[in-house]
Amino acid sequence: MRVFPKAMLLVLICAASAHGKVDAKIARTWKAKCASCHGVDGKGNTESGKKAKISDFTRKDWQKSKTDAQLKTAIEDGVKKDGAEMDPYKDKLDAAQIDGLVKYIRKLK
Repeated sequence: MRVFPKAMLLVLICAASAHGKVDAKIARTWKAKCASCHGVDGKGNTESGKKAKISDFTRKDWQKSKTDAQLKTAIEDGVKKDGAEMDPYKDKLDAAQIDGLVKYIRKLK
């Protein structure tokens, strides 16, 4: 078994931490466009979220049930479900913002 020098271990820890960081602009976009229904934490535990029966994005089973492409389509085209409706954002957000939101949703797990 090879022992890593302390400096190498520190580099690995920093790299792992950087990988888990959330883009501040995307976090602001989430709060401005999504959190009123989905909640800041993605659990959908808001007044609007409860009315619309929004799924809890932090659940592992929900995360596994959706592909990135499905999330992107929902953001771009909106969603109609059980009388509730999410507006489409393809004309309000650019492609990078939408991709960023998909990544943000994935980090909610």
